[in-house]
Amino acid sequence: MQLIQLNQLHIDLGAKMVDFAGYSMPVQYSSIIEEHHAVRNSVGMFDVSHMGEFIIRGNEALKLVQKISSNDASRIKINQAQYSCMPNESGGIIDDMIIYRLPEENCNEGEQAFMLVVNASNIEKDWKWIESHNDFDTRMINISDNSSLLAVQGPNAIKTLQKLTKVNLNEIEYYHFRKGEIAGINNVIISATGYTGSGGFELYVDNQDVKKLWDAVMEAGAEFDIKPCGLGCRDTLRLEMGYCLYGNDIDDSTSPLEAGLGWITKLNVEDDFISKDLFVKQKEEGLIRKLVGFNMNSSRVPRKDYPIFDLKGNEIGKVTSGTQSPSLDIPIGMGYVNIECAKPGTEVQIGFRKKMIEAQIVKVPFVQINK
Repeated sequence: MQLIQLNQLHIDLGAKMVDFAGYSMPVQYSSIIEEHHAVRNSVGMFDVSHMGEFIIRGNEALKLVQKISSNDASRIKINQAQYSCMPNESGGIIDDMIIYRLPEENCNEGEQAFMLVVNASNIEKDWKWIESHNDFDTRMINISDNSSLLAVQGPNAIKTLQKLTKVNLNEIEYYHFRKGEIAGINNVIISATGYTGSGGFELYVDNQDVKKLWDAVMEAGAEFDIKPCGLGCRDTLRLEMGYCLYGNDIDDSTSPLEAGLGWITKLNVEDDFISKDLFVKQKEEGLIRKLVGFNMNSSRVPRKDYPIFDLKGNEIGKVTSGTQSPSLDIPIGMGYVNIECAKPGTEVQIGFRKKMIEAQIVKVPFVQINK
């Protein structure tokens, strides 16, 4: 099991540590509910340094990124980011990722540079996949082991971080970023992305500087009662927003169109990407199943792989994610169901061993956030 740079700090803070994707990670410090509400109502900080980061740089960097990405990377401007996924050759998803178009001050003439941020459980798989398709004049650099990532999330994230930098954070639009000094640390990537729906920033920094950055952010956020937050509330926060989790809601067997990710699957781009023809065919023929959200009509919490039935007892799908929503105080979940049962308002049943409990298909996100 690998240790992230701040492993001992999290232990000293009383975090419950778990093995997640081969890394020792904090799942909670105080309680999942307390940390969840801190992010929704004020500010919390996550250490998500287990994520992977690849640099793609060269004269044909864009060609490589376009080949392995379902989205249109040619539209990404410098200092902009884009959500995308890597399809496999059978129309499934190898991973979802964020693509950053980096400034070109370290590039030779004619070169472009991108950073791909991938899931921790897929770092080796993703690297080998991209490498196997790199037939271009392009270099790949894996900086995952040398990089740390802190996510400062919540409505008071901007007030917390603005104390530490001269970069005008209000000018960084959603899915944009800047490289700048923060807490006296140079060349930090300050990215207005996130996985909580409550706004905030993700900070990419060298391992050697992450302790200094963590301490500075905690001190700056003290007046807002900032909380260290673990993976437990990260999951409840993302599920309330209907965000997909790789390994649950999307994987090697799920199509991005089925997962509601048609908006990152650009079938009209001139460049061909892996499985583009399969997605075109799938769109023309129509989907057989679809990822949906649902609310439970009881206090029972649905779990991954629980079967979903229609009211006649016919199995129509399977749960992919489920939790007790701290914001709504009801159990919620997501899962794939037959397309004819995917309409919001449809009544279904979730199988809890031998018992059937009613639920209702609903639109996601489950909660509306006023940012």
